[in-house]
Amino acid sequence: MDPPTTDAGDELESYSSLGLTVPYSQKDNAKFPKVLLLLSAYLDKIVKENDELLDSSKIKESTTIFHGQRVPELSIKLYAERIFKYAQCSPSCFVLGLIYMERYLQQPNIYMTSFSVHRLLITSVVVAAKFIDDSFFNNAYYGRVGGISTREMNRLELDLLFSLDFRLKVNLETFRSYCLQLEKEALAVVLERPIQVQATNGTKPLICNGSVDETCKHELVRGRYSSQALQGCSW
Repeated sequence: MDPPTTDAGDELESYSSLGLTVPYSQKDNAKFPKVLLLLSAYLDKIVKENDELLDSSKIKESTTIFHGQRVPELSIKLYAERIFKYAQCSPSCFVLGLIYMERYLQQPNIYMTSFSVHRLLITSVVVAAKFIDDSFFNNAYYGRVGGISTREMNRLELDLLFSLDFRLKVNLETFRSYCLQLEKEALAVVLERPIQVQATNGTKPLICNGSVDETCKHELVRGRYSSQALQGCSW
């Protein structure tokens, strides 16, 4: 993804448009931030494309720990709204979560499908919340929010962390790039009608910035990823 050319004013306007500037104390009285709608529309589109490719045997997929036995009944949009409402994380966690998801999906033969998108989403947002938010819940609570057991929540979190090599730090340019790209995705979404998952001409997929910040594993302890993430994890 090419680095955006925006000034501080445009950057703030972009964050505000996506609902990233909603103070935590006002979230209970606020509508769902726009970033949830755009993120779910983007994920819906990618999932549909991958499902069609798999059905036609044009791609071969490796089953991961994120694959469920059946497709959840809850839509991606409603699932994202549920996470935001009950996990009480900042809206920025969904942008950061998307970055983590796409970094994870860079592995060979790993695709985001209707069987894996929900688990990838809850896990990525939980990891993001523990990394950037001032407060967060334990995995037993996050598991209830996501509709999975504590044991599975622990395993999903650890798998994502090790797959990312614990590189959770995202530079400002990368974060801003994803925000701007999500705004471009809004052109493919008609807000007054149900989400259209068909691709729009000229819409480019989100591509992770190739320059990943090197972050030593011990740096992310920061009072967040301590032994808490490992407690109660049984294999």
